[in-house]
Amino acid sequence: MALSWHERAGFAAWMHIMTAAEDFSGVAPFEARTSAEQRVPFVFNSPHSGRHYPERFLAMARLDRESIRRSEDCYVDELFGGVVALGAPLLAANFPRAYLDVNREPWELDPRMFVEPVPSFANIRSARVAGGLGTVPKLVGEGLNIYPGRLPIAEALTRIETVYKPYHDALKRLLTHTHARFGYAVLIDCHSMPASIRVGETGMRPDFIIGDRFGASASPALTEAAIGLLISMGYTVAHNKPYAGGFITEHYGRPARNLHALQIEINRGLYMNERTFQRSAGFDALADDLTRFCADLMAIPDRDIGDLPAAAE
Repeated sequence: MALSWHERAGFAAWMHIMTAAEDFSGVAPFEARTSAEQRVPFVFNSPHSGRHYPERFLAMARLDRESIRRSEDCYVDELFGGVVALGAPLLAANFPRAYLDVNREPWELDPRMFVEPVPSFANIRSARVAGGLGTVPKLVGEGLNIYPGRLPIAEALTRIETVYKPYHDALKRLLTHTHARFGYAVLIDCHSMPASIRVGETGMRPDFIIGDRFGASASPALTEAAIGLLISMGYTVAHNKPYAGGFITEHYGRPARNLHALQIEINRGLYMNERTFQRSAGFDALADDLTRFCADLMAIPDRDIGDLPAAAE
């Protein structure tokens, strides 16, 4: 008797579930770094800075250990590490973006990547899928193909079930707890961008880009405060272009519900050598500046962020 697609996918997922789980048997796929007590209504998130490349994954890939890192937001979790001592939680991925991208919808899948059909509910026509950057990415960096051929669909299913969904569950719990305690929550989604990025007619190279989904994910006052603080520190800052925020900013940013989300992109040229992946001489100074920036942003009075209720005691 022929099996239906769901039966075949379910059986394949069952056969592969332990294999996918073993990718992070020695290292947790992600971690929430917290202080003894959360003292501020902010949650920081670093979804693309993971540096643990499972051997099984590397064996699947056609790229070497250096090339496969081209999409990594190197060391962003470290650059924002100072927020933990300030009383804010930091959720950080250990899995690499090339393995799984949690800044996508859960089912943005390219059917050309897989041997079997993708689920009927998968989003196969998004711009991100077309660009090779779906939930299970096809490409890294400068358009380099990760895999030499097609993957079993069970590979995508198990990564989504064992890593993607638990990651978002953890992020949602942090935001729900924060909102319940303080009456509102602010998510800062932390990323880095290539030093080659230019914006505007002048071709300015921004040090930072602040994204708020063109005003849809955060109050204007919060966005303006973030931009103003960075400019006052001597940095060049762009707003929304070319990065307005991905799925995380769009999905969690609900200003009308007192849930605000900003995406912050850091120019990698400020702190690292993009060819060798080594930290540069400016790394420590930038980390100090970011800690000061975050402290000042978190010190903004509630009333200046937007139409917010009084914070819970």
